[in-house]
Amino acid sequence: MLGVSCMPLPSECAAPVETISSTVLGDSLDDLQREVEAAFPFSESLSAATACVFGEGDPNSSLVFVGEAPGADEDRQGRPFVGPAGRKLDEIIKAMGLEREEVYICNVLKARPPGNRNPLPDEVAQATPWLYEQLRRIRPSVIVALGGPASKLLLQTHDGITRLRGHMGVWQDPEGDLEIPVMPTFHPAFLLRNYTAEVRGQMWQDMQAVMALLAH
Repeated sequence: MLGVSCMPLPSECAAPVETISSTVLGDSLDDLQREVEAAFPFSESLSAATACVFGEGDPNSSLVFVGEAPGADEDRQGRPFVGPAGRKLDEIIKAMGLEREEVYICNVLKARPPGNRNPLPDEVAQATPWLYEQLRRIRPSVIVALGGPASKLLLQTHDGITRLRGHMGVWQDPEGDLEIPVMPTFHPAFLLRNYTAEVRGQMWQDMQAVMALLAH
């Protein structure tokens, strides 16, 4: 049985999360997307980005994949996970018996950091309310956190992905009582860089646990 393996971050370590502004035009995911796109490029540090990459898929999906940030291919197309890592994610989704259009895919950051560098703490703090609001509006049954940064944010932990993966945690909405199971697993880009039988088996084991939870 999978168990929760995450400890809340001390309050002084957690990124500050602001609430979504009262100017949101409505309650749908499209309404939120329009607000986020109006704020692009969000900050001077992300001004080199050319497109807002909000997310895509079924707004009523029971499964959401959350990555870290858009890359060069995503920035060009304005869509999440469309490069090599995205194609690998598509293969994983198909192996789960689903189509890309049946799930929802997004990132923590909605704009590409320059040179694909790691997101800065203030960039994550700015983007977190939008991600949380996406999750509130979709209300999936399960979230798959792809890679360490997304996993650490959603589970509010300092643990690394090698320790987190395979252990189902819970995203707790800081503004309400919504609780959604989170499966931390490797990012598809990591899988491509470490394409061993062991890593492939571990990631597939994680997806099997997700499929079992969705089946209930």
